[in-house]
Amino acid sequence: MFEHAHDLVVLAAATIPDPAPAIPPGAAEKVSLLLSWLKGVGIVGGAAGLVICGIMMTIGRRNRSAMAADGAAGIPWVLGGVSLVSFGAGVVGAVVS
Repeated sequence: MFEHAHDLVVLAAATIPDPAPAIPPGAAEKVSLLLSWLKGVGIVGGAAGLVICGIMMTIGRRNRSAMAADGAAGIPWVLGGVSLVSFGAGVVGAVVS
């Protein structure tokens, strides 16, 4: 039937549709509002996380070195999370397109 695997790939590509992503009509404003709220909550949570890491480092300075180390180790995670929240739409857009 097919002499080459290339013929099969061409046939499969020709029969499988690949539509562009679309938001249902009337939902664009609600989705945008939800994403803006989630982004705001994420940024506030990141700021609170940095403050909590600082408090842990301050309290852990005296005879609680594990707490100070945990606070310091949390800073890169908080910054990574805030970065993903802030640039999430751009990262997804770059990956999808």
